[in-house]
Amino acid sequence: MKGQVKKTPLLLLAAGGTGGHVFPAQALAEEMLSRGWQVVLWTDTRGLRFSRGFPRGVKIKKIISGTFTRGSVFTRFLGLVRLALGLVISWTNLSRLRPSVVVGFGGYPAFPPLLAAHVLKLPRLLHEQNGVLGQANRALSTRVDLVVCGTRETALPSGVRSRLVGNPVRAEVLSLANAPFVWPSEGLINFLIIGGSQGADILDRLVPTAIGQMPFSTRCRLQIVHQVRSVHRERVEQQYEDLEIAAYQVADFFTDIPQQMVKSHLVIARSGASSVAEIAMIGRPSILIPYAAAANDHQTANAQSLVNASASIAIGENDISAECLKDKITHLLEQPAIAEEMAAAAHQLAMPRAATDFADIVENLVLQP
Repeated sequence: MKGQVKKTPLLLLAAGGTGGHVFPAQALAEEMLSRGWQVVLWTDTRGLRFSRGFPRGVKIKKIISGTFTRGSVFTRFLGLVRLALGLVISWTNLSRLRPSVVVGFGGYPAFPPLLAAHVLKLPRLLHEQNGVLGQANRALSTRVDLVVCGTRETALPSGVRSRLVGNPVRAEVLSLANAPFVWPSEGLINFLIIGGSQGADILDRLVPTAIGQMPFSTRCRLQIVHQVRSVHRERVEQQYEDLEIAAYQVADFFTDIPQQMVKSHLVIARSGASSVAEIAMIGRPSILIPYAAAANDHQTANAQSLVNASASIAIGENDISAECLKDKITHLLEQPAIAEEMAAAAHQLAMPRAATDFADIVENLVLQP
């Protein structure tokens, strides 16, 4: 009709729990804003911690959710109550907002909005970062229009439609794609240790011990950036101080991990989907220790793509020790050409169009009759 103002499409993102869920949502938000969409993020208390990097144009709302699969009987009951309350609130708000598309990125905070979108028959998508569906995504996978997959290994229930796009990385990471990598023949060697967005006990315990087994001639060249669990910070700092390494930074959260990764010569990390995607995009050699308690051992599946390409060394939790880790690190220190080959191989696995392709899917869903 003449004079009618075209409504700006609204994308609602639902993600929570960890950076592994929130960071891909940020990547999609950045792309959709560039296409003129409005974007809203719904997340929980933990997810808010990882939402600091979202563009200012994104409206962020804290939602109520919970899990009923872990803890005591009372804790599970309380989680079920919170989940039900979150569903009612999500249904009420979605009825009012009527977003053009709702996209869930996993974690129980995504469950109420996606289930409410299903009830309201709104266009909806799921993104699964890992090679195995998470519990919330598995329950929702048959109630969405499409599951967008981050890895080729993702196994889906029968009849579920899917499309592979990869794991979107934030614009900050994409801008650093394939940063030049040269192993230093002299001077400082930079290690980046990241146990996922929430740290990792095993890395906090084994990495300083492994480095302590190296000769001083090696330790004095090391510059270490280590993201720890907050309860371990003082102990890890003291260990590095006692080891007389060249320099160290220890914190429970770094806001500049992509820049730190560019400067690193070796990344020692868990193998969460976002970490693996960023290691590949920037192109760095890595030693990965998959989280053994991850649902269906999905972190081992995540690491396998890098290992198969000779871009990474993976060590299972049942096999790792400080001495084993020291040996793997020493192997790379003594064979710098291998480290450089690993960096190049890692970047070959990057999927730089993931956010663009994902955004195309979102827009095409709106255009479907």
